[in-house]
Amino acid sequence: MLLRDCAGGVVFYKDKVFLILNEKNEWVMPKGLIKGAENPQDAAVRRVYEEAGITGKVIEPAGRTYYEFYSITRKMPVCNRIAWYVMETDSCEFKISEPEKFSKAGFFDVSEALEMVTYSQDKSLLLQSYKRYCDKKQKSSGL
Repeated sequence: MLLRDCAGGVVFYKDKVFLILNEKNEWVMPKGLIKGAENPQDAAVRRVYEEAGITGKVIEPAGRTYYEFYSITRKMPVCNRIAWYVMETDSCEFKISEPEKFSKAGFFDVSEALEMVTYSQDKSLLLQSYKRYCDKKQKSSGL
């Protein structure tokens, strides 16, 4: 089995979260491979920017997910280990920069996003990340 280390961002703008629709018609959060000696946090920031044109700021780690699939091109099973980060951005602007991989995207209310996200482990990650994001916002506003 090929093991690949990846990183991604659960990106919030105010009370909305960013999702992107991939070529398999799955609503997901931006993520991708960690390059060489790159640290996971930097890879997450880079992938969010590369996929969506969003400059995100990492708030804190969000957790890890794992998924396995059979790669037809590689003719072998693959396991992606993804380090996730709670991120925020100061603008709702985005630009799909890989139209061959992604067809739609946007910032969605968290309740709507939870219905849209394809995978149950991503739903859980989104919900936990939103709780952490809200906690951080409360602490920073002195409440």
